Amino acid sequence: MQELTIRLNSVPDSYYDFIEAVLTYVKKKTSRLNTVTAFLDEHPAANTSEILEFISNQDDFYEDAAPAQGNAG
Repeated sequence: MQELTIRLNSVPDSYYDFIEAVLTYVKKKTSRLNTVTAFLDEHPAANTSEILEFISNQDDFYEDAAPAQGNAG
């Protein structure tokens, strides 16, 4: 995770909330970390908007925001 943090800090228009958002997303699943790392490898000049757009277009992006499904009565 430290390597990714360093890479995110190296993005030219990087800012604290961007780094925290990406780290929060990738910490949920190893596959997310691999996907984001691969994107950064393929797009070394990507800016924060491009990285966030890529992440928000992932199939599992909204999983964490979905309300918990329970048995209501």
